[in-house]
Parts: sequence; structure tokens; C-alpha cells
Amino acid sequence: MRRKILNVIDGLAQPAASDNWTTLIDPATGDVSGEAPLSDGTDIETAVASSMKAFTGWSRLTPGERCTRLNTLADRVLTRLGELVEAEILDTGKPRQSVIEYEVMPALEELRFFAGATRVMDGLATQEFRAGHTSTVRREPIGVVGQIAPWNYPFMMTVWKLGPALAVGNTVVLKPSESTPSSAYLLAQIATEVLGPGVLNVVNGGRATGADLVAHSDLGMVAITGSTRAGRAVAASAAENVMPVHLELGGNGVAVIAPDADVEEIAAMTAMSAFYNAGQDCTALTRFIIHDSIYDRFVKLLLEAVAKIRVGAPDERNVLYGPLNSEQQLKIVQGYLDRLPSHARVLTGGSRLDRPGFFFAPTLIEGVKQDDEIVQQEVFGPVATLQKYSSDAEALAMANGTRYGLAASIWTNDIKRSAYFTKGIRAGTVWVNCHLLHNAETPHGGVKQSGYGRDLSKFALEEYTQIKHVMTFTEAHYPLLRDDGSVAW
Repeated sequence: MRRKILNVIDGLAQPAASDNWTTLIDPATGDVSGEAPLSDGTDIETAVASSMKAFTGWSRLTPGERCTRLNTLADRVLTRLGELVEAEILDTGKPRQSVIEYEVMPALEELRFFAGATRVMDGLATQEFRAGHTSTVRREPIGVVGQIAPWNYPFMMTVWKLGPALAVGNTVVLKPSESTPSSAYLLAQIATEVLGPGVLNVVNGGRATGADLVAHSDLGMVAITGSTRAGRAVAASAAENVMPVHLELGGNGVAVIAPDADVEEIAAMTAMSAFYNAGQDCTALTRFIIHDSIYDRFVKLLLEAVAKIRVGAPDERNVLYGPLNSEQQLKIVQGYLDRLPSHARVLTGGSRLDRPGFFFAPTLIEGVKQDDEIVQQEVFGPVATLQKYSSDAEALAMANGTRYGLAASIWTNDIKRSAYFTKGIRAGTVWVNCHLLHNAETPHGGVKQSGYGRDLSKFALEEYTQIKHVMTFTEAHYPLLRDDGSVAW
């Protein structure tokens, strides 16, 4: 029997009001694995109304009470770990152990971080900034938050979105990706048991469903992780309701390999950073900028590291990454390779693997120019480009020479060079001698067309609050009105 994913609205698992469905495909096989609702404005209306009703009770809980419930939610999810991992694998085709160790377990720890951090929010000290008047600044929840999660890390990105929003007292209407809704469906069912109906509603569907959600006038805020194209559309729609927006968008991660870098040591590390999750990561290392004095040596070592990478299905052994998310994504990645200019050369990979599913070989391309499409655009696949540089200033200009600004790394043992690049690179995260690492305690987000707003850390919690200044008259310092109508200052 084909599995059926449902919406979860006001605590009830239910199909879309229209009874329309979309087919789910297992990327590791290309076979149909289930179906999910294609929801419309009717479902969005019901979900937002439910979350508005739940907001009153949820927002009035103390931080400690919300902390306890969110920790309980993490505990309950852990008891159903097998179901959750299986759901994630069916939607993504990822290696099983990778899903457990690098996605689900870290996401639960991040949920616990948000739960605890809401108890120690920063604020302005209560003060008499004006004589006779005491000022206090309150951080308050915004209301119902509409959130759109991506398909590359379905469960983890869902936690990054709803964790801080719920922790500070908001309620959430979440739309998962059309192709990866299963883990969000399971999470919403567990959340209903722990948090109560309506605190987290999940409405499934495609772009039209997301558009209906973002356009709803009763939302207090919208947050999306997705492409820059999607972010523009969300921002434009939300502007109609003068609504704050949180945009975590595309990236084109770059690594500068300095002449003093330990190339023997870092070749395998950088290969992992380029091809983990099939390169379907907005912070993936997609552009290598390598000093010309070490270029040949480093590329030789990098090719040796890439040759050892295994690509395969969820339960195959020693697999680094699985398939691309969909046949459509595979066509997009292949399209970049098909359109390569004549001066570019594929050193390894460059095509789909000859097996069922949407598998693509790890690919390295050299001879590219800065204005080539493959350098300027986010491929979102297991593809990386190689460029040479001769001076730090040239490398910095190349690193900054795209519209994106999400993540970058500098590989060097020179502290002055490290400082030059960490200050000069325009990106939300710059790593030194590492790449593709995230912590619950540190912010994640971009600049330029990689968006604005931050996931993770206390900054994410603050993004889901609004500021209120409360001033209280405490002493008689107002001007006095005399009986004759004059003013005594």
C-alpha cells in the first residue's frame, strides 16, 4: 500500500480540502514512494486561524514552561527515531548513518539549545533615561509565523526554522518542501501531543501553497530557506502586508587555498566539504581559488581524494552522498555541464551515474573564468570549479566576485593572511582551515543576495521577537499648569 502523508491542522491529520495530491518519488530508485496533499488557500486559512487561536495560550507560558515542553518534544522525537529516519531517507535517498549522525541528532540538540536559550534572553537594563520616568524594553512574540522549509535537509532545516520561533512564544504554520514532507508530518503529530493543537500546523503543497501562506494578512512574519528566486517572491508578497521577512537563500561557497596551506592534509577535507550531501548545501564548497604556486600539486591530491568518494543508496557501505533530490534537480545540474564554455575542462565526473535513481558523479572543472555561468551561479549539485590566483588581493576580488555572500573559507597557516581574508570576504560565515561546520550557538545566514536574517544562535531567537518600549511616569517632573493658565517649568 502506498504511504500517504497528510496535513496536520489544529491537531488533526487530514487531506487537503480540495483532495488534490502530489506524488512522492524515492530519489535513490526513481520509484513512487507515496503521496502528499496539494493544499490551497482554504487549508492555509484554516491553519492560520488555528495557530492564531493557539497563540494566546502558548505565548503566555513562561520561558521555563516552553523550555520544558520543547525538551519533551525532543525526547519524544528521539523515541521515534527509527520512523523519522526512515521517513527522511524515503524522501531524500541519503545514507542512513549520515542522516542519523549529521542531521537528526544535531537537530534535536539545536532544538534543546533554543529551548534553553529562551530563558536567558538579553535586554536593555531598566533605567531612568529621562528624569522621573522609568524605561523598560520588552521582547515579545510576533504572533503566527509562516515558514517554508527546503528539501536539502528537511528535518534539520525545519528545526532551524520552528525552534526559535516556538521557543519565544510564537505559533507556526509550516510548509515543507513538496518533495520532502514526511519528517515534518511526523514532527507535527508529535508536537500536537506535546505542545497542544495549533502551536505547530503543517500544510503541504507546492509553490502555489507557499504563495498562499506568504500572502496571508494575519501572519506576523514569514521565514524561508530556499533559492534567491524564491526569496525575492516571498519578500515582494510580504511587503504587501508590511510584514517582516527572514530570508536564508542561495550560496556559492568559496575556498581560498593559500600558498602556505598544508595541501596534503587539506585535500580530503576540502573534497568532503564540496561533495557532502551531493553538494546540495547552500554553504557547500563550490569554488576553489588556488594559489598558482601550489595549483598543480593541490589539484593532483584533490583528484586522488575525489576518486575515493563513494556514491550510493541509503544502506550501501561507506557512502559519502546519495542521489540528487529529484529528476528535475538532476536536469538542472546536467544543464550547467552541458552549457560549459569551450575553455572549461572537466577533470572528473560531469555526468549522471549509470544506475537507477538520480545519482551524479563528483565533478571538478578547471579553466573557468570569473564571469562564466558555472562560477557565478549556484549549481546545487556535486560540482566544483578550480581557479588560479597569484596575489591575495586578486583572490579576495574573486572570492567576492559573485552576487552571493553566504559562506567562505581561507586555508592558510599565516595569521596575517587569515585576518586579511576573514575581514575582507563578504559572507555571513568565514571559516579558517575548515568548511561546512555549524553550531547551535553560532549564527548562520548571509549577505548580498544570500539573504538576511540569521538561523541558529541567540540571534535567531531575537529575530522572532518584536521590541516594545514601556515608559512609566514615576516622579513629578511634568510641567505644572497654574490656576491662571500659565505653565511652571
